[in-house]
Amino acid sequence: MKLIYELRAKGIITEDKKNQLDSAVRDMGKTEEEVIVENKILPELSLFELKSKLINMPIKNLYQREISQDVLGLISGAAALNYKMVPLSKKDNVVEIGMVYPENISSQNALRFLSGKNDFIYKIYLITFSDFKNVLKQYKTLESETKKALEELGEDKRGMINSLEQASGSLVITDDAPVIKMVLVILRHAIEGGASDIHIEPTRDKLNIRFRQDGILHLSLFLPISVHPSIVSRIKILSNLKIDENRIPQDGRFSAKIDGKDIDFRIATFPILYGEKVEIRVLDPTEGLKPFEKMGFSKRNIEVITKALKMPYGLILASGPTGSGKTTTLYSLMRILNQESVNVVTIEDPVEYSMPGVNQSQVKPDIGYTFAEGLRQILRQDPNVIMVGEVRDEETASLVTNAALTGHIVLSTLHTNSATGVIPRLIDMGVRPFLIPSTLRVVIAQRLIRSLCQKCKKKISPSEKVKKYILDIIKDLPAFAKADINLNESIYIYEANGCELCNSKGYKDRMGLYEVLSMTDELIDIILKSPAESLILKVAQKQGMLTMLQEGILKVLDGQTTIDEVIRVTQEK
Repeated sequence: MKLIYELRAKGIITEDKKNQLDSAVRDMGKTEEEVIVENKILPELSLFELKSKLINMPIKNLYQREISQDVLGLISGAAALNYKMVPLSKKDNVVEIGMVYPENISSQNALRFLSGKNDFIYKIYLITFSDFKNVLKQYKTLESETKKALEELGEDKRGMINSLEQASGSLVITDDAPVIKMVLVILRHAIEGGASDIHIEPTRDKLNIRFRQDGILHLSLFLPISVHPSIVSRIKILSNLKIDENRIPQDGRFSAKIDGKDIDFRIATFPILYGEKVEIRVLDPTEGLKPFEKMGFSKRNIEVITKALKMPYGLILASGPTGSGKTTTLYSLMRILNQESVNVVTIEDPVEYSMPGVNQSQVKPDIGYTFAEGLRQILRQDPNVIMVGEVRDEETASLVTNAALTGHIVLSTLHTNSATGVIPRLIDMGVRPFLIPSTLRVVIAQRLIRSLCQKCKKKISPSEKVKKYILDIIKDLPAFAKADINLNESIYIYEANGCELCNSKGYKDRMGLYEVLSMTDELIDIILKSPAESLILKVAQKQGMLTMLQEGILKVLDGQTTIDEVIRVTQEK
């Protein structure tokens, strides 16, 4: 079969393009279908409709159809992946088989063998790459895999014992025993689903497993409460925690290679009414160590922060609630500052990501090694750049300020609701107002907001109430921000819809909303005379700072998120 020649015969491609595609097939070892789709010669469905006519085989569109686990069991996941074929349905003794390459002799032979082995008659249909991938995903559903592990656990009680015998550290997790397999399945599905946290929560009669995806907790699985002690014990062993201690909270961490990817997991146990709750923070270095340019900062904010990083000393603070991405922001700034000629030292609680070239230390409050004590020791390490995980008390605030004043670049975090709230907060913590202008360079306040799925987002006209709300916010924007908004035209926004790409959620991934406040002469006068948050905000906006709400509205008009998300995250009711 020569799909490429057929495309040339129909005039869809030129002779030169035909030769290019032939060369790609020959040199890259790919199929004609793969090369045609990758080069966007035809839409996938159109290509397979053409192939259907050429090989005289009906095509079946699955439209995200769910295949029962009984039917999927007729062909193993490994065989399905290898031969690009999946079972679709079964009626009486007739099984419908979907194949991407039904003309392939090896696939035909494998199907004949499987039909004889499992005693069924088959009818073949052509399916697209996308439909094949969607069915393949169903082989590895969280529910089906844990159900299988539970069945094995019931058959082999020794699984519980075996799961407690393997020591930990940094390891490659295997699935030798049912409990081990169950923990692996939970971890793997969290990673594949882009979860930032896993919550394992015992109740009176069941064990709840919840994933936090794009900032929102979702109930993902119920398990029998009887497996709770074994799962907790397995996680404790991996994390080097005490198995026999369940009266007090414990913290630990472990690293694992899952699906060929090195992932760190931070563990925190907590005793509750029906046993120990386990919270697992998923620390994927590829997600957490993002380059500064990919953090979602506006052009103005990038310029302000870059200017501060080039100064020989000064304090840069990231502000926001827990889980707002402050640490990720600081790590992205450290990537820029981390040069061979620079000594970068951190004191963190805990160390979230390992960064080559950076000297990272973790606080241990139980032995008196606090942020304040760690900072004193860091100053004896001849640092150029210091990162302090959090300014928690007056002592740390004083030390951080003095470190910035004595010729160091200092990065840290502080809990406030806005960038303008950082200055009054520092003064409340005992930092003298006259020290702030000479040390504080930039404040970055932030939140994380869900991004609309760009494939399925739906364009709509806002209601009159929403339209008025948007126009009221636009009215107060600085001139440079208004430049790209045409108020003479109709205003359109987007809403979440849902498709296979975003798992029917309407949202995919998250992005940052930022307020970036820089020190200026006018701001210095306010700090020294009357450092009220309202006055600081007025001056900051005059200088071009956008609030998170204003930046959020611009992202709504740009089709990046929804008005509901902006209101939810900025807490504007």
